[in-house]
This record gives sequence, structure tokens and C-alpha cells, in this order.
Amino acid sequence: MRLSPPLATLALGLSLALPALAQTATPPAQRSAGPPPAQRSAGPPPSAVERKEQGNRVTENLPEIPAELVERLNRYQNTRGASVSGWTKEGCLLVSTRFAETSQVHRVCQPLGMREQLTFHPEPVAGVTVAPPGAWRDGFVYGKDRGGDEFSQLYWFDAQTRESTLLTDGKRSQNGGTVLTRDGGLMAYSSTARNGTDRDIWLRDTRSGQSRVLLQEGGTWSALDFSPDGKRLLVSRYVSANESYPGEVDVASGRLRMFPIDGGKAAFGGFRYAPDGEGVYYVSDEPVDGAPSEFQILRHHQPGQGAPVRVSTAPWDVDGFEVSDDGRHLAYVTNEDGIYRLTVLALPSHRPLDLPALPVGLVGGLAFSPDGKRLAVTLNTTTSPSDVYVIDLDAPALERWTRSEVGGLETSRFIAPTLVRYPTFDQVDGAPRTIPAFYYKPATPAAGGRFPVVVSIHGGPESQALPGFNASIQYMLNELGVAVLVPNVRGSSGYGKTWLTLDNAEKREDSVKDIGALLDWIAQQPELDASRVGVMGGSYGGYMVLASMMHYSDRIRAGIDVVGISDFTTFLTNTEEYRRDLRRAEYGDERDSAMRAVFDRISPLKNAHRIDAPLFVAQGRNDPRVPYTEAEQIAAAVRANGKPVWFLMFNDEGHGFRKKSNSDYFGAASMLFWERHLLAE
Repeated sequence: MRLSPPLATLALGLSLALPALAQTATPPAQRSAGPPPAQRSAGPPPSAVERKEQGNRVTENLPEIPAELVERLNRYQNTRGASVSGWTKEGCLLVSTRFAETSQVHRVCQPLGMREQLTFHPEPVAGVTVAPPGAWRDGFVYGKDRGGDEFSQLYWFDAQTRESTLLTDGKRSQNGGTVLTRDGGLMAYSSTARNGTDRDIWLRDTRSGQSRVLLQEGGTWSALDFSPDGKRLLVSRYVSANESYPGEVDVASGRLRMFPIDGGKAAFGGFRYAPDGEGVYYVSDEPVDGAPSEFQILRHHQPGQGAPVRVSTAPWDVDGFEVSDDGRHLAYVTNEDGIYRLTVLALPSHRPLDLPALPVGLVGGLAFSPDGKRLAVTLNTTTSPSDVYVIDLDAPALERWTRSEVGGLETSRFIAPTLVRYPTFDQVDGAPRTIPAFYYKPATPAAGGRFPVVVSIHGGPESQALPGFNASIQYMLNELGVAVLVPNVRGSSGYGKTWLTLDNAEKREDSVKDIGALLDWIAQQPELDASRVGVMGGSYGGYMVLASMMHYSDRIRAGIDVVGISDFTTFLTNTEEYRRDLRRAEYGDERDSAMRAVFDRISPLKNAHRIDAPLFVAQGRNDPRVPYTEAEQIAAAVRANGKPVWFLMFNDEGHGFRKKSNSDYFGAASMLFWERHLLAE
């Protein structure tokens, strides 16, 4: 299982809530909260609608963005990162990075060498799977959708001809999760092509071009790994963040054999064949020696040799692992309170290797070189964007292969957060339960003695805010003088299975109470201004913004809701059919009358009259997860309260903003919103 590059895409967490901006060089003494009130356009009355359509962008009541603000943001908006996609046969690295509007595949053949762009699409490219060293042809498979609709199609990039070929149906189907046999002759992937709802496992003969459904059991299935001889395929059916069911398919007959699960139910991460093709390495939270396990642990099971053996030792989740093609090494990453730790083991002994010191931060994109002697990783820290490094396992030594731009900014000014824990409303074993949060504090003393605060709430909810590089946070810290708090409220991943389920179904608003407890904590900090607190979040985090404003409008000055859920019943009714049952497993089933009553009670839409603070709603028109109607209905409902409501929708985006010009515009609009509604006295 290859880790996704940390904070590489605008997904459901911090990077969606706070878009990557660039950092200005304006000295702190020249900070401004925007033009004086007399110079500001009064604009339409809050209850009126001033709608504008400009190209791909629709806005309502959103003021013109001052040129001075755009100029200040320019350098922040020109930071970029690079992440590992895999090795080529000749020892070059494929990396994902953006030099124009969208992230594309590039090739780098030496440390800090030229990045040669290989794909050129107006839409971002993702899900790159490189042909194995022994494949009959050289190239890679990648995925691409249209306008953020997430109906990704798969393409083959041929390294010899430099041409791309469509591999899937090109219609309204979702395709991804590609794995290849050692000789590259077979390609397995998941697809909704059969009925638009279930994710089946499909098999493609890459020589003949013929495809067929290999597994159609209903539900959400993923292909995980081919056996070394290509005759068997590891698969898994995903039900929820707490429940998956792994198995093995005979490729020739299609016969499925499900694996037994200790305890009957568990969450599973990666599943890979051991080098001998008989044993397996996998990640699960099954019991250990009969005792319950809170975390997802890396294990090894060898048939005929008794119970599985625990491989990872830390009491934290293993977020991903990779086995080298030569079978000599295994690398895995543990998520330890939001900090990633890399371990490399010699196989079959499981002896840890000595590694060079790595920066403290996030590690992803694990990829062994074809000869197994080097390991490429993506490294990301709070003060530097993602870059690609290569570890020589024999030396051991660390070598940097990419150096991404930071807009010409002085990186010594970037500020790292501290991890704090604040008490919330309930107790555990007689003591207050505490919530972890990353606290970013400006280096320059606050004008007036106290910092305004923005609380950024991640999405998911089965996600985790991580202390990775985010230029918009650095902009707010250094240029606006705003402190930022990023909590991991109950329901977040990374803190064990109990924590993950504390907000399920009818317990949904318990996570909102965790934000209320954070507001209490802010009020107790002498350096923070509890009268100027803003909230911001994307997707489920957008719901959290709306729900927090519904319950705590007297303590929240303003909020930004990005692709957020405004009513769980309408959300579940209108989300794409292939996602509906997966979301019901987390949120509850709207078809059940008791659960629907809970949804009505906690609905921000049905309680919009209680949202009594300025609101900015941003959305992608093609969003298949949270339909754009969720944004339109909450904007219209809150506007009736007499407070300013800004609305922004991009017609060529989906669940987040992946095109640079769109992200830049939204970022500038967000900073203008904070200047006018959070910083202004």
C-alpha cells in the first residue's frame, strides 16, 4: 500500500479548509485590516442578492477583491510541492507537481535534476501506478476526471511513444485503485461501470486490451495486490472506517475466499503478499493476543505457522507500508500524535535498519527503487512544502531530489505549531476528556495585546488534521496577525477506534460540543481575543462550521463553509449513489424515522435562523460528494437573518478547488472576508 502524499491535494481536511496561499513580504508593522470603513463599498443589503457570473465563476454579494490584497498574496500563492509517484525502469523518479494550473506527472533522473513534464492536461492527474521493473512495456497508468466530478477514467502513458490511451469506458463511471502483475500483463482495478453503484473488481489483459468483471459481489471492493505468479489477487470490501473484509480471488476462476477476522469485525489498511507469495503483510485493529486493539497494527501471517505475528511496535496506527520488489525490505509509517515515523525492516528477519535522520513532519509516497537499494519518500513539514527525498539503505544516507518553490519567501519566518490538549464537556475514568489541537501563534506581538483567532476544522469526519505545510496559515500568522487553532475533535482518525466512533449517528453533535469547549479554552488564554473568533472548514468540516455557528453565534464572529453539508437528509438523498451507503454507515440512515428526526434536530438548514454572524459559502458545481444544492440552500436561508452572506461557486470544480486560478481567487476572497468580518473593529 502506497501512502498518499501528505497534504498534496485539496481533500477533506486542513488543506481544503485553508487553501495554499503564498506569503507576502509585507513587514508586520505595515499590516492592514483592509481599507478604512469609509472606503469600502456598502454593497447590497444582506437580504438582497447581487449575483454575478464571470466565466467559470458564480458569486453572490461577494465584493471586488482589491488589487492590493491580490498583490500581497501573490508570493504565498506561488508556493508548490512535489510528491513521489514511483520509479521508472531506468532509475528515474516520477513525481507529481504543478507548474501551471494543475498537478501533472514529471520525471526527475538525478538529485535536484530537471523536472521533465510528461502529462499535459487541463485537469489534474492522480492515482499514478508505474509499470513494474519486469513489465513487458514501460510506462504508467493514471487517473483523470472532468471538472472535479470524480468520475475518473484510467489512462496508459507509454514511455516509448509518449502517448496516452484511454483504458476505461470514458463514461459516467468511477475507476481507480490500479494494481499490476509483476510482468505487467494483467491490470486489476475497481469500477462502478457495471451499474453505477457498486465498485466491482475489473481485470484487463494489457496485451490484448480485453477487460472483464472479475468480482461483482455488491458493495465497495478494492484490488490490493497480485501474488508473484499473477494467479491470485488480494481484495477487500470496505463498509466503513471501522469495518472492512479482506479476501483472495483466484484470477482464472474468479472464486473468492474471504479471510477469517479475529473478533468478527475489524478495520483493515494495506494488504500485501509476502515475497514468498504465501504469507501476507497487512494492517488491522484486530485483537492482539486476545486483548482488544485500539490501533491499526502491521502484522505478518504465514500459513501453517500459527497466529499472525505483530510487526509494528508503536501503540499507534500504521498509515501505510511498502514491500520492495526484490523482497529484501519492508518500509512502514506510524502516525504518532500527528507526527509520522518511518521504519524500514530487513526481510524475513524483521530487523530494523539504521536510517538517516529525517525532518520532523509527515512522510508519504513510499517507493522502493527497482533494485531495492533505495527508498524514495515524500517529506513535508510545517515550515516546508512537500519534496522528494531518496534514502540509500546501505549507507545509510538521505539525498534530496526536488526543491520546491516557496514564492521567494524567507522560510525562517514560517511558524511551527505546538500541540495542546484542552478539556471538553465529558469525562473518561473520572477525568475530563481532552481534545488535541495544533496551535499556531504569530511571532509578532498582537496589536492591542490579543490575537484574533481562526479555528480550522478538518473534514471526513474520519480524517485527521496534520501539522503539514500550509501557506495560508503562514499568511494569517505573519501578515494578518491571526492565531490559528486546528483541533482533532472526536471522530477523527489517528487516536484509536474508540475515538473514531464517539461522534457516530445520534452522537453527531458531541463533536460540535468539542468546538464549544475550544471556545471556552480560547477565552482562558490571555493572548487570544475571544471576541474575535472565526471558524472555517471543508466538507464535513463545513457542517461543523455551520453547526458551531448555529450553537455559538454569540461567540463566533464569522465563518467560512467550503463544500459543507447543511442538512444530512438532503445530503444523503442527493449525494452520488455509489457513496450513499458508505455515508449512512457513518452518519446514520435517513430512511429510519428516528434517525431522520435526529437529522432534523441538528440540521443547520432547519436552524438557519440561529446563525447570526457573517457567513461565506464556497462550492464546486460538479461536487459528487456534497452536492452544490447544500451550499445554495444554506446561503439562501441564512441571508434572511440580515447578516452578510457571501457565495462563491466554480463551475469547473468538484469537492475542493484543484485549479490554481480558482484556488487563488478563493484564497484571496477568504482573506478579504476575514479582514472585513473578523479583524475590523
